[in-house]
Amino acid sequence: MSKFIIYPAIDIRGGKAVRLVQGDYNQETVYNEDPVAAARDWEAQGGQWVHLVDLDGAKAGHPVNDALIGRIAAAVQVPVQVGGGLRTEADVERLLGLGVSRVILGTAAIEDRAFVSKVLAKHGNKVAIGLDARDGYVATRGWLETSAVKAEDLAVELAQEGAETFIFTDISRDGMMSGPNVEAIVRLAQVSGRTVIASGGVSKPEDLANLAQHADAGVGGAIVGKALYTGSIHLSDAVRRYSQA
Repeated sequence: MSKFIIYPAIDIRGGKAVRLVQGDYNQETVYNEDPVAAARDWEAQGGQWVHLVDLDGAKAGHPVNDALIGRIAAAVQVPVQVGGGLRTEADVERLLGLGVSRVILGTAAIEDRAFVSKVLAKHGNKVAIGLDARDGYVATRGWLETSAVKAEDLAVELAQEGAETFIFTDISRDGMMSGPNVEAIVRLAQVSGRTVIASGGVSKPEDLANLAQHADAGVGGAIVGKALYTGSIHLSDAVRRYSQA
């Protein structure tokens, strides 16, 4: 079986670990006052990576929580990936220099292709492309805007430019505990020929089972947030049952 990794998510806003509903900044729940402690907890429960989103950065258009992200990366032994507002080479270099293992580029993939191409050429597998889709079209700027570009088309183009990993979010499923859009995730892996990490909608162990069975088709893992914080999924159990390192 191909690699399938469960990525516990920590969304950072105002220095706290929070979750939003469908990216709505007005629908926020604080789950942990200390994101560093949250990261250590996920690692202790068997997490193989930690997935961080700088929500303040996504909205501002530049990283905001760098210092906190650096503390998290230093506090855990497992690799950390980070997205949210990365729009310049300096942003990427700074976060990688803080000990981040992989950066996630989202809005820039639509708005500044020259930048994305340059970063992919320089850093390769240290870069993931975040494709956040609303009705199949890529959303940008913290999901506040929707482009006219189809996620599948963009994935094919960026795969040709060296992208190895995509993180796909169906915004309609995010935070709704309704299950991931497995069909769209598998389709994206097939058309791009690259690894796709699922994000959004994973609400129960069966969702992970449904995704993991497509590991050989390129579904490389799942980002899990709200379901871990509410106890619908227990990380240690999920890693043991579904995650292949």
